[in-house]
Amino acid sequence: MITLISTLEELNATSQGTLMEQLGIEYLELKEGYVKAKMPVDKRTKQPFDYLHGGASIALAETIASLGSAVLVDLEKYEIRGAAVTANHIGTVARGNVYAEAKLIHRGSITHVWDIEIKDQGGYRVSVSRITVIVIPK
Repeated sequence: MITLISTLEELNATSQGTLMEQLGIEYLELKEGYVKAKMPVDKRTKQPFDYLHGGASIALAETIASLGSAVLVDLEKYEIRGAAVTANHIGTVARGNVYAEAKLIHRGSITHVWDIEIKDQGGYRVSVSRITVIVIPK
C-alpha cells in the first residue's frame, strides 16, 4: 500500500512481495501527471522466443499509470483500479532494460487516462499503451 512516500527508495521498497518485484520494475521518477520506471529484459520478462514479452510490457504500463493516479488522489478516501488497457507492441528487444514513461492526458473525478511509451536503451519505441484508471470511493 502506498502511503506518504517521500523518496524513490521508499517507493521502490513498496514493491517487495509484489508483481513489480518479480518483474524487476524500478521507479525512476514520480511527479504529478508523470511517472518513469525501468524494467529488465531477462528471463523474468521474456517470452520463449527470447524477446520481451508483451504481457510484461503491459504490466509495466499499468503499474506506472496506476501509481501516477495513486499520487493524485487521497488514498484514505479512494481506491485506484485499472479499468481499460490498449497496447500496441511496435518493436522488439532482447536484452538490457526498457524504460517506460506515463503521461496523464485526462484527469477527471472518476477516471484518469494515461499515455505510456516504452522504449529500449537506445530510445527506440517498443510499445505504446493507453490506460484508463478508475477512481473508486472507499
